[in-house]
Amino acid sequence: MTTQPTPKDTPRGAWTITFLLFLFMVVNFADKIVVGLAGVPIKKDMSLTQEQFGDLGSSFFLLFSISAIVVGFIVNRVATRWVLLILAVIWSLAQFPMVGSVSFATLVVCRIILGAGEGPAFSVAAHAIYKWFPDEKRTLPTAILSQGSAFGVILAVPALNWIIVNHSWHHAFGALGIVGLLWAVAWFALGKEGPLVSTVSVAADEPRIPYLKLLTSRTFIGCVVATFGAYWALSLGLTWFTSFIIEGLGFSQQQAGFVSILPWIFGATIVLLTGWISQVMLARGFTTRGARGVLGAAPLIVGGCILALLPHVPPGGLMIALLVIGSGLCGSIYVVCPPMLGEFTPVSQRGAVIAIYGALYTISGILAPMVMGNVIQKAATPMDGYLSGFTINAAIMAGAGILGLLLLWPNTERARLTGTARQPGTIKGAVSPT
Repeated sequence: MTTQPTPKDTPRGAWTITFLLFLFMVVNFADKIVVGLAGVPIKKDMSLTQEQFGDLGSSFFLLFSISAIVVGFIVNRVATRWVLLILAVIWSLAQFPMVGSVSFATLVVCRIILGAGEGPAFSVAAHAIYKWFPDEKRTLPTAILSQGSAFGVILAVPALNWIIVNHSWHHAFGALGIVGLLWAVAWFALGKEGPLVSTVSVAADEPRIPYLKLLTSRTFIGCVVATFGAYWALSLGLTWFTSFIIEGLGFSQQQAGFVSILPWIFGATIVLLTGWISQVMLARGFTTRGARGVLGAAPLIVGGCILALLPHVPPGGLMIALLVIGSGLCGSIYVVCPPMLGEFTPVSQRGAVIAIYGALYTISGILAPMVMGNVIQKAATPMDGYLSGFTINAAIMAGAGILGLLLLWPNTERARLTGTARQPGTIKGAVSPT
């Protein structure tokens, strides 16, 4: 007789799905990084100004948030397996027009379509994973899922940069389209829907909470604000980091390809450490306020302070080190926010809430590349512009971290929203002094 998984068990096959979704995020971020990596050749071939290139980087995010919200509501009712498959196919097809000669307008349109397809990616993938893991075991798989962003860059940058240097930036886009289709085939064959939601008897009777209350809760607002600051740094890294290494510090395209993976290697370490430390803290009885909220927000403040030192050091290795460490520390917040939202959001509403969270914080993806482009365009020298842009980033990161510390109280959020005590089976020790 087969035993159905309980809310405390991890179903068989959960880690296979986690690995497939990790690869999903690898492809996702490889798609994102290619424009930034090929930024200098693209600007030269298409005679783009710094401001135009900043607008190109921002165009990716124009429909990103809208798509994330729409698809977030869809996955409340439609199996995530099919939604993820459709998203991957959209990504792949959006890459192929760039293989040949392409106008700036076509490049912008394809990036907008790609952004619309990738906007819901992390939220849908997180929602899918949460159907395989009970709440107290979600932080580590969320960290692994988040690792896809780092490994997408670490693995893709050397390969894509080799294609750019030895062939053309056009071919780099085509290679990504093929890889995306290969993932779609693998997911079609192996992807499954998680069983936990259908086997948890409480889920069917779980009371709904009005979306207005969920979206105005202090923990939701804290997650949006804190991750907004982190994503500002990530967006600059995707669009401007390689150009800074070449135009600001004088590295070649080939050298810049190797330097460009350093923030992602450091960020990957931070993400894994955060996931592991958070899970250990929860197992030892810490509240989720400490094991998720404080652990995710505090590194943003430290990272912002480190980035603020950039204008005060000479160009070279120390500047790269500060940029790598400062921006890499922001990775901690991505690991803890989706589980925090999952703590107090009813299962039937979780997909939409996580998607709306993602849609709101990724607005910084529209603003950050555009602001940096405008600042560089108006500066006396490119280096002055880059340093001013990174200083703005430092202030936003530190401010977001401070607000996160003040607002992130997930362990008592459900009780405040429903006017009831925490329900049985929630995380041990999750008691807030408030």
